[in-house]
Amino acid sequence: MTTQTVRIVEVSPADSRVLALMDAQQRELRALYADTTEVTEAFDPASLAGTGCALVAAERSGTLIGCGALNRWDAASAEVKRMYVKPDARGSGAARALLDALIARGRAHGYARLVLETGDRQHAAIALYARTGFRRIPNFGVYVGVENSLCFELPLA
Repeated sequence: MTTQTVRIVEVSPADSRVLALMDAQQRELRALYADTTEVTEAFDPASLAGTGCALVAAERSGTLIGCGALNRWDAASAEVKRMYVKPDARGSGAARALLDALIARGRAHGYARLVLETGDRQHAAIALYARTGFRRIPNFGVYVGVENSLCFELPLA
């Protein structure tokens, strides 16, 4: 790990560098959960192109090392999606910088809360969300009844 500064930048959902990060995330999740399906969660770049959505990346020395997104649910809520930092950049502060940037964008969009889902084996992510003020909530949407899913909420108002 290096101590170079991490910079947060806005990126397009169709940026090939971000798509590569998302593919790496999905491969890592499939390995972690011994999932033999082709894709853990399909991604459509258009899903993050609408009003109230945001996609940010962590950049160090001109290279993208992580990403995260907000996907608008309604006027009051958005879901944090696609949080990922490359393994060799973990511990650099990139994940916290990404999450802080998404929280700031959520506030700027006027959301009252952010929600997210993570897996029960992603201990570092769970710890990050707890340190940032997210609290456990019942599983929502497609995660209802999924045993290894954990859902969280952060009130912004």
